[in-house]
Amino acid sequence: MNQTEVNTEVFKIPAKLYRIGELVRHTPFSRQTIHNYTIMGLIREAQWTDGGHRLYDESTFRILFRIVELKKTKTLCEIKQILNSEFATN
Repeated sequence: MNQTEVNTEVFKIPAKLYRIGELVRHTPFSRQTIHNYTIMGLIREAQWTDGGHRLYDESTFRILFRIVELKKTKTLCEIKQILNSEFATN
Protein backbone atom coordinates (compact mmCIF):
# COMPACT_ATOMS: atom_id res chain seq x y z
CA MET A 1 0.00 0.00 0.00
CA ASN A 2 1.46 3.38 -0.93
CA GLN A 3 1.21 6.46 1.27
CA THR A 4 -1.93 7.82 -0.43
CA GLU A 5 -3.98 4.62 -0.05
CA VAL A 6 -6.18 4.24 3.03
CA ASN A 7 -7.57 1.01 4.39
CA THR A 8 -11.31 1.77 4.50
CA GLU A 9 -11.90 -1.13 6.89
CA VAL A 10 -10.04 0.80 9.60
CA PHE A 11 -10.98 4.37 8.66
CA LYS A 12 -14.73 4.84 9.18
CA ILE A 13 -16.26 8.30 9.11
CA PRO A 14 -19.25 8.62 11.44
CA ALA A 15 -22.50 9.87 9.97
CA LYS A 16 -23.34 13.47 10.81
CA LEU A 17 -26.33 13.79 13.10
CA TYR A 18 -28.38 16.97 13.52
CA ARG A 19 -30.26 18.38 16.48
CA ILE A 20 -33.70 19.83 15.93
CA GLY A 21 -32.28 23.37 16.12
CA GLU A 22 -30.05 22.66 13.14
CA LEU A 23 -33.03 21.38 11.14
CA VAL A 24 -34.91 24.58 12.00
CA ARG A 25 -31.94 26.72 10.98
CA HIS A 26 -31.54 25.04 7.57
CA THR A 27 -35.18 24.45 6.59
CA PRO A 28 -38.36 26.56 6.46
CA PHE A 29 -39.89 24.57 9.35
CA SER A 30 -40.32 25.63 12.98
CA ARG A 31 -39.21 23.57 15.96
CA GLN A 32 -42.86 22.70 16.68
CA THR A 33 -43.45 21.56 13.10
CA ILE A 34 -40.37 19.31 13.18
CA HIS A 35 -41.62 17.88 16.47
CA ASN A 36 -45.13 17.34 15.03
CA TYR A 37 -43.75 15.65 11.90
CA THR A 38 -41.71 13.33 14.12
CA ILE A 39 -44.73 12.44 16.26
CA MET A 40 -46.80 11.86 13.09
CA GLY A 41 -44.12 9.59 11.65
CA LEU A 42 -43.34 11.79 8.64
CA ILE A 43 -39.71 11.94 9.76
CA ARG A 44 -37.81 9.76 12.22
CA GLU A 45 -35.01 10.43 14.62
CA ALA A 46 -31.87 8.41 13.94
CA GLN A 47 -30.66 8.44 17.55
CA TRP A 48 -31.16 10.08 20.91
CA THR A 49 -28.58 11.91 23.01
CA ASP A 50 -27.90 10.80 26.58
CA GLY A 51 -29.91 13.87 27.62
CA GLY A 52 -32.95 12.72 25.66
CA HIS A 53 -32.66 15.00 22.63
CA ARG A 54 -33.57 13.71 19.20
CA LEU A 55 -30.87 13.47 16.55
CA TYR A 56 -31.70 13.30 12.85
CA ASP A 57 -29.52 12.06 10.00
CA GLU A 58 -28.91 13.68 6.62
CA SER A 59 -31.80 11.82 4.97
CA THR A 60 -34.18 13.97 7.03
CA PHE A 61 -33.35 16.97 4.84
CA ARG A 62 -34.35 15.05 1.71
CA ILE A 63 -37.65 14.06 3.32
CA LEU A 64 -38.35 17.60 4.52
CA PHE A 65 -37.69 18.91 1.01
CA ARG A 66 -40.16 16.33 -0.32
CA ILE A 67 -42.74 17.46 2.26
CA VAL A 68 -42.37 21.07 1.06
CA GLU A 69 -43.10 19.95 -2.50
CA LEU A 70 -46.03 17.73 -1.55
CA LYS A 71 -47.68 20.31 0.73
CA LYS A 72 -48.51 22.35 -2.36
CA THR A 73 -51.19 19.85 -3.37
CA LYS A 74 -51.53 17.18 -0.65
CA THR A 75 -52.77 16.86 2.93
CA LEU A 76 -50.46 15.62 5.68
CA CYS A 77 -52.28 12.25 5.68
CA GLU A 78 -51.70 11.92 1.94
CA ILE A 79 -48.08 13.00 2.37
CA LYS A 80 -47.52 10.32 5.03
CA GLN A 81 -48.82 7.62 2.66
CA ILE A 82 -46.62 8.90 -0.17
CA LEU A 83 -43.52 9.09 2.02
CA ASN A 84 -44.16 5.61 3.39
CA SER A 85 -44.21 4.22 -0.13
CA GLU A 86 -41.27 6.29 -1.40
CA PHE A 87 -38.93 5.78 1.53
CA ALA A 88 -40.05 2.31 2.69
CA THR A 89 -37.00 0.62 1.20
CA ASN A 90 -34.50 3.33 2.23
